[in-house]
Amino acid sequence: MAFVVVDEGESIESALKRFKRRVQQEAIIKEIKKHSVYFKPGEKKRMKEAQARKRMRRRMKREKDLDY
Repeated sequence: MAFVVVDEGESIESALKRFKRRVQQEAIIKEIKKHSVYFKPGEKKRMKEAQARKRMRRRMKREKDLDY
């Protein structure tokens, strides 16, 4: 669980910014969204394959751009 200790004299805005960064680093929001909806096993597999294709396209594009 993410938590932030507020230092003496620290503004609430900076503490909130640190808290948001910590939550994002720990992928808490991503995990909550993942468990908020049920996907059938076949649906999960299709989504996983689509993500893999997307990553591969992105990687190939980066490599192509670096060749020039």
